[in-house]
Amino acid sequence: MENTLNNNVLLAEGTDVQRVAFYKKTYAHVAGGVLLFILFEYLLLQSTTIVNFMLSMTQGYKWLLLLGGFMLITNYAESTALKTTDKNLQYLAYAGYIFAEAFIFVPLIYIAISFTGNFDLIQQAGIVTLTLFAGLSAVVILTKKDFSFLRSALTIGFFIAIGLIIAGTLFGFNLGLWFSVGMCLLAGGSILYQTSNLVHKFGTEDYIPAALGLFASLMLLFWYVLQIFMSRD
Repeated sequence: MENTLNNNVLLAEGTDVQRVAFYKKTYAHVAGGVLLFILFEYLLLQSTTIVNFMLSMTQGYKWLLLLGGFMLITNYAESTALKTTDKNLQYLAYAGYIFAEAFIFVPLIYIAISFTGNFDLIQQAGIVTLTLFAGLSAVVILTKKDFSFLRSALTIGFFIAIGLIIAGTLFGFNLGLWFSVGMCLLAGGSILYQTSNLVHKFGTEDYIPAALGLFASLMLLFWYVLQIFMSRD
C-alpha cells in the first residue's frame, strides 16, 4: 500500500504526538485481538462437535479445502479493512478474521493440550512468540528502517511454503521440524515488513488495518513456534 487511507496524514509526516498515539492504538488493537482470539478459542474448544469436525478436516484434501477457505477469508478481511473508511466495517473485518484464526487453530490447540494434559506447551510457545514479536517490532520502530524490500522475498517464500504444504498433504509426507523453522523465519520477516508499513506507509487513522496485518503475522509465528515445541516431546 503506497498511499494513506481515508486521506489522513501519513504517519512519517505526522508529529511525534500523532506517531505515539498511532502506535498505542495499533498495539492496543493487536493486544485486543489476542484476547479475543483466546476467548473465541476457549468457546470453540467447549464444543465436542466443533473439535471432532476440525480434527476430521486435518486429513488429506479436506485440510487443503479448509486452508483455501481461510485464505479467502484472510484476503477479504484485509481488503475490507484497507479499502473502507467505515471504522465499524473495519472492526467487523478484524473480528471476523480473528474468529477464522481461532477456528483453524482448534485442532492444533486441542492436540497441544492432549500432549501434556495442560496448557504448558501453549504458554511456553506464547511467551516465545510474544517476545520475538516485541523484539522485531522494536527493531523497526526504534531504527525506522524501511523493510519494504522484503515484500518480494516474502511473496516467493510463502508461495513455496504453500506448494510444500499442498504436496505434503496430497502425498502424505511430514514436512518436519525444519519446515516449521523456515516458516518461523518467514513469519519474522512478515512482522518486520508489517511493522515497517506502520512507520512508512500508513496514515495516522489506519490503526485497525495495521493491527490486522500485525495480528496475522503474529498468529503465523505462534502456529509454527507451537509446532516446534510439540516436536520436542
